[in-house]
Amino acid sequence: MIKSVCGYCGVGCGLEFDTEKLIGDVAYPINEGKLCSKGVSELISIQTSTRLLRPKIRNDISEPYEISTWEDTINVISDKIKNTHKDKVAFYLSGQLLTEDYYLANKLAKGFIGTSNVDTNSRTCMSSAIVAYKKAFGIDYVPVRMDDIFDSNLLILVGANTAEAHVVFHNRIKKAKKNGLKIVVIDPRFTDTAKIADLYLPIKTGTDIDFFNLITKRILDEGLEDMDFIDKYVNNYQLLKNKFKRVAVTKMLKRTGLSKEQFEEFWLLFKNNPNIISAWTMGLNQSSQGVDKNLALINIHLLTGKIFKEGNGPLSLTGQPNAMGGREVGALSTMLAVHMDFDKESIEKVSNFWDTTNLPKEEGLTATQMLDADIDVLIICHTDPVYHLPNRNKVEKLIQKVPLVVEINAYESSETSKFSHIQLPAAPWGEKEGTQTNLDRTITKQEQLSRTSIDCKKDWEVFQLIAQNLGYRKQFNFKNSQAIFEEYQEMTKLNPHLNMYETSYAKLRVEPFIWGEEIYKNKQFFTPNKKANLHFVQNKLLSEKTNLKYPFILLTGRTRDQWHSGTKTNLPRTLLTFKPLNFCEINKKDAKEFGILHNDKIKVISARGELTSIALLTDNIKEKTIFIPVSNRDMNYLTNDTLDKESLQPDYNHSAVRIERILSLI
Repeated sequence: MIKSVCGYCGVGCGLEFDTEKLIGDVAYPINEGKLCSKGVSELISIQTSTRLLRPKIRNDISEPYEISTWEDTINVISDKIKNTHKDKVAFYLSGQLLTEDYYLANKLAKGFIGTSNVDTNSRTCMSSAIVAYKKAFGIDYVPVRMDDIFDSNLLILVGANTAEAHVVFHNRIKKAKKNGLKIVVIDPRFTDTAKIADLYLPIKTGTDIDFFNLITKRILDEGLEDMDFIDKYVNNYQLLKNKFKRVAVTKMLKRTGLSKEQFEEFWLLFKNNPNIISAWTMGLNQSSQGVDKNLALINIHLLTGKIFKEGNGPLSLTGQPNAMGGREVGALSTMLAVHMDFDKESIEKVSNFWDTTNLPKEEGLTATQMLDADIDVLIICHTDPVYHLPNRNKVEKLIQKVPLVVEINAYESSETSKFSHIQLPAAPWGEKEGTQTNLDRTITKQEQLSRTSIDCKKDWEVFQLIAQNLGYRKQFNFKNSQAIFEEYQEMTKLNPHLNMYETSYAKLRVEPFIWGEEIYKNKQFFTPNKKANLHFVQNKLLSEKTNLKYPFILLTGRTRDQWHSGTKTNLPRTLLTFKPLNFCEINKKDAKEFGILHNDKIKVISARGELTSIALLTDNIKEKTIFIPVSNRDMNYLTNDTLDKESLQPDYNHSAVRIERILSLI
């Protein structure tokens, strides 16, 4: 048996491989032998016919790809980089990468090419949480572990559908519920997660800040603050209290769409349960005010001291297996490396560590800015921006202006492949080894289960080939992923709270490692005065609004059995699949108004584009709201490209649309 870890969501389940099948690792603390339908069938994603197995190249996207060699394609890429200004080179990375791959890409781009245009698809899912954590705590730090739910009395799930997006964690929530955990689910949809709730609150889309501010107001009005904790560990208390003297409670409650009775029922649960965890994901983050929503939620934990003690705290749920690892190495354009920013001291430290004079002095373009900029070289790794960026018609026009688009991928069927000039075959999960960090700071070892397919390379090998061809052979001369990890461990000593240097490959093969536990024990914040910051935020109603032409709000999200566009999951394992890639949930009353029947073929239209879908009539979604899963590859023809002004994360869940029934010609 070879022990490894799952490569799908941020839960990071342990598994075992016996040459023919995958089973859950009963000794692994996170999942205790349990796997979801995606994880148990992950071997199929290695064996699929959609694998990219040879380098391919073409001069123009109107031409067919031709098989090439690694030497020739790497020469084309490096020659183009050599003859391009560093500010016109960009790396678009992914939470599917292992930490070693992330580290090498960041080192190459920022340290030696000299571009800070290095970002990841985590920009579209986690950047609002990152910015909020940094504003509140001083660093990007998740102060809760998944197992804390067993010490908690109340779990507030807001904008998170764990039953479908974090299945194994959801099963542990159900286990904790049997032991007395109370659960509140706040969501415009009555999701599979809501089925286990003690209280379900059908909040109106876009009003999360109002809801959290109502909680804060009641905490202040009823004197439920933890003043000892605030005095020792919190800034801006009096300022916040003064601001809340003037908030319009009735107006905020009305905006949420909740009744006074519903809020009071919630308030009694909140008030009477001493240990509280709040957990969220894209429902808060993917918004024009995603950072503010996160801050409004964090406020309630800081005011009540429900943080840095067992069973308490704000727990952001990452969607991808190594979104956290990318944040740690610095693979975002707004970070430098190992949680260090672009300040003078950090630039000097990183320059000395990498022995380079090429380090950029300021932040670069984010993933949501790159295509709008004048980029000449775009290197995309294990992600599909044409599919996942909002306002796809605009994205398709912009990417065609980039002279060289390089796609490093394990699969040839991405939407971006239609616009790439070079495709490089990378090893997928199971054909490489390395580390990843799950959603609660747990570093796990991903093992290689089978040989790397002929002519495929591990991602770090691809970046190293480019670096060596650019003349940096001495600085990029790693023999294996372990050597990269060990250099990264040394680098974390520049920022000692990232204590990865306390583990090793040998130890990680036996058990996972949790970084940052001393921060938790010492109630340590990283602001200038070592106290957390409260922030007064208000709902500014910045998202796109419905109107007579577009009367519906579109919600998006994952489903249990599919992973993103279905590249790895819409395969022969469909016997396990219960939900299709393409459907549109519509409230039954709305369907009746618009003459739409169950399973009707419909057209969904926004100001930016349109798609076709299948109507799924339900009572489980608020009126004038629809839901389309992200597994519909055309979904982003509809979404708007409004961004949070601080995190630059897209507002995926507030697009105004209309629905038309497609009449049969028969």
